[in-house]
Amino acid sequence: MKIKKVEANNKKRVFVVHTARAVFEFPYARCDIGPTADDRLVRVYVDPELANEGFTWVLESGQEDSLHIDHVLSCNEDPTYMADLQLYNLTVEVLKLVEASSMSKREMIRRLRTSPAQLYRVLDATNHRTSFRQLLALLHLLKQVNGHGPEHGN
Repeated sequence: MKIKKVEANNKKRVFVVHTARAVFEFPYARCDIGPTADDRLVRVYVDPELANEGFTWVLESGQEDSLHIDHVLSCNEDPTYMADLQLYNLTVEVLKLVEASSMSKREMIRRLRTSPAQLYRVLDATNHRTSFRQLLALLHLLKQVNGHGPEHGN
């Protein structure tokens, strides 16, 4: 997500981050090197070196630091970002089960009645369009095969 504008609100002690979707606040206290009464903020700007997906600030001491939009979205618990994060974490766990499974990917494809391309899309942790339904079907299949399904008494 691109940042359109960033500004400092010293009264509230937050950075105010403007995106096309919403305006978010990020507290100075959550920064590794944040502005303080002894080391004030000199400049804050959307950083083109971060592909406008982050911002950088400079303090009077000359120290500078940057922050990616993901940190801002996480801090604000943005629902879309949090859903993508949960999908990513679930996909990583499913990938671990796939690697530990004795079942071949060809057999997984056959049992799921899908194509190889679709299985690889489901297993792509960076694919945010994977449906939970597809991921859960694969998870169910892997649990059955690894002895955690209903036919194994669990």
